[in-house]
Order: sequence, then structure tokens, then C-alpha cells
Amino acid sequence: MKLELRFFASVREKLGVQGEQVSVPGDVKTVGDVRSWLIARGGAWAEVLAEGRALRMAYDQQMCGADMPVSDGGELAFFPPVTGG
Repeated sequence: MKLELRFFASVREKLGVQGEQVSVPGDVKTVGDVRSWLIARGGAWAEVLAEGRALRMAYDQQMCGADMPVSDGGELAFFPPVTGG
């Protein structure tokens, strides 16, 4: 399954990328699974996306929780809980 990932504000700054298209393994079914899969990359990914860290997520431009199912061609965004304007 392919997903479009977007990173905003401090998440983008710490990861050094604003987005990427990824092919996730078949066992990745939810937003939380994607987050865990990205954490497994280690380094900055593990630090920035760590469980327990304040982080907001949106799937196909709708705010969501970790249990939101993902599907091929979806867009998943990660950003801090408060962003400046």
C-alpha cells in the first residue's frame, strides 16, 4: 500500500523533510501502525514520533487518532499540537 506522508512545523524541521511517498508493509493497517513503522526507522524518526510525545495526526485532511484505518493512496500528516500562524 502506498501512502503520502506530510510533516509540518517542528516535526518537519527535526526530520528534515516535508513529505514523502512510502510503500508500507501489509501488516500496517492504521495511522498508529504507520507511526510505529516510522519510529522503527530509528534516529530522528524514533525521537520525533515517539509514543507518548504530543503529536497531532490527520488522515486525508481529517483530524484522527491512532486507530484510524489507512488505505492505498491516502495522505497522512503529522504535526505538533500547536502551530503558529
